[in-house]
Amino acid sequence: MTISVLTATYNAAAQLPHLIESLRSQTDRDFEWIVVDGASTDGTVDLLKSAYDLVIHWISEPDFGIYHALNKGLALAHGDYYLVVGSDDVLDPGAIERYRQAAATTQADIISAPVWADRRLMVPRRPPSWLRSGPPLVSGHSVGALIRKDLHRELGPYSRQYPIAADTLFLLRALRAGKRFSYIDQPAGSFGTGGVSGSDVLGALSESFRANVEVRGAWPLHFAFFILRVLKNGRRIGRQQMRVAENDR
Repeated sequence: MTISVLTATYNAAAQLPHLIESLRSQTDRDFEWIVVDGASTDGTVDLLKSAYDLVIHWISEPDFGIYHALNKGLALAHGDYYLVVGSDDVLDPGAIERYRQAAATTQADIISAPVWADRRLMVPRRPPSWLRSGPPLVSGHSVGALIRKDLHRELGPYSRQYPIAADTLFLLRALRAGKRFSYIDQPAGSFGTGGVSGSDVLGALSESFRANVEVRGAWPLHFAFFILRVLKNGRRIGRQQMRVAENDR
């Protein structure tokens, strides 16, 4: 059973060294690391070249966002399973080893582990997962979900119609198709919160609403949950909108 680690980068020279060090510290180094870079200009490519002991494949060229990059990475991956890890994420030293053991033992399609984010431990979302926004039945798509690569043959690639929440759409499709989810108790690492889902809360909530309606229907119910989530995150959304307005001046 083989594992591919997929990372999409763009001008990530300041964050990438921490991820590189965490990959070098893995107790199980039997994995391939595939990096798809969006034509960075800040030294990211030089860092990738220097990590020749880890990087199996890397490309640097313009893309249409993180999920377009991940689809490119999946085309290069040879692993039976893959783990998405962002350039600002960090893996626990035993993460790959525990994921491999769980996959070999359970033969599950998707395996999730807790993930730290902003000093808060995010745990896999157990049923009823439709009560919460974001990817169902996992702690998070990045760091927190080991996914069987063959699922994409049946469920399709990550949708470019969802620049922020294509992971939610894919995992909802997996849930609807009856795919097997399994869980690990120990945290897999830390999730960086500087990505687009954290910097555009309203956009993330909107796409999550769309994904739930597309897969599950019942749009009045999901619209009600969407309004409640917007109200709950009102202050964060307001601060982000103010920053956007200031940058546009």
